[in-house]
Amino acid sequence: MRFIHLADLHIGKKVNEFSMLEDQKYVLEQVLALAQERRVDGVVIAGDIYDKPVPSVEAVSLFDSFLTRIAGQRLPVYMIGGNHDSAERISFGARLLEKSGVYVASEYDGEVKRVSVEDGYGTVDIYLLPFVKPAYVRAVWGEDAAEVRTCQDAVAYVMSKIQLDGSRRNLLIAHQFVTGAAVCDSEERLAGGLDQVDAACFEGFDYVALGHLHGPQWVGRETVRYAGTLLKYSFSEAKHQKSVTIVELREKGEVRIETYPVRPLHDLRKIRGSYEEITRKSNYDQTDTDDYVQITLTDEEDIFDAVGKLRVIYRNLMRLEYDNTRTRQNRQPEGDETEEEQTPMELAEELFFLQNNRAMRAEQRQYLEALIADIWEGQDTI
Repeated sequence: MRFIHLADLHIGKKVNEFSMLEDQKYVLEQVLALAQERRVDGVVIAGDIYDKPVPSVEAVSLFDSFLTRIAGQRLPVYMIGGNHDSAERISFGARLLEKSGVYVASEYDGEVKRVSVEDGYGTVDIYLLPFVKPAYVRAVWGEDAAEVRTCQDAVAYVMSKIQLDGSRRNLLIAHQFVTGAAVCDSEERLAGGLDQVDAACFEGFDYVALGHLHGPQWVGRETVRYAGTLLKYSFSEAKHQKSVTIVELREKGEVRIETYPVRPLHDLRKIRGSYEEITRKSNYDQTDTDDYVQITLTDEEDIFDAVGKLRVIYRNLMRLEYDNTRTRQNRQPEGDETEEEQTPMELAEELFFLQNNRAMRAEQRQYLEALIADIWEGQDTI
């Protein structure tokens, strides 16, 4: 069985108020062409289909067109809900879609959906596990799951309910944050690592198709893999090489993984230098000035109407920053993390220290961690 592993399409996303819809349409066309060229047997989408629980009409239309064209190639689709998705919206018409070979698992209801397919090596059992967190598991299992407090607990509990047939090849589609994976600015971090899951939870699966993190990578073992996004969604991803992952499950124990680079409609990159250097024709003449860019000016004095002037050359300038003596003096003197990169617990500890000139006691920290965890579990999305 050969399939395309996609995740985190985030259809309808805006980056610095720039709509990504045309860019998304452009890369999805490449996915469709690759599916036909490589003669795949199916497409896996590991969550975060849309960027918001209530996607725009344009976003829904684009995904509808994508699914319709996959169905036109007579390829089955196996997709799950991510933390950005609305279960009700992505599961609309699920039973009807299944007749066209589109299998959807939008929310955890106590069972992990399984689809079995046959190929030349026998049976492949495909398990579709949508995004789960402790509150979801406790809501289904009640007192039996009373001790489930973290995502690690939740996923381990759910996995314990699955009876794998070890003689078959087993594929899991999931949307979680696996411990040890690299993160970037377009992803969210949660207090105390409550969202982290150990890769050991996925023992017994020949391949784990993960979504949630935006950088393509494997965690723990090569066959526990994040496909990553098809596009760069933050400047922390500027050096990423985005790709389409194609996985082939051959005989039991033999998995082949290939990646194919994606060509963006507009690349996303960083530019640094003085205003004179950046606007010098010889420095930009051989570059694509339609790219999405972050420009860091090193001039000591601010340039009047710098954004307006720079957009004459770089029409998709997303962000302008200065790096000079003044801005360096205004930065935080300690630590490498910005507030956006710190967890709520780290921010609370920092505030407590500033107000009290001492660190929290163990019981205070434990109380606050529990409080943050309760607030997080009460949210509909992460």
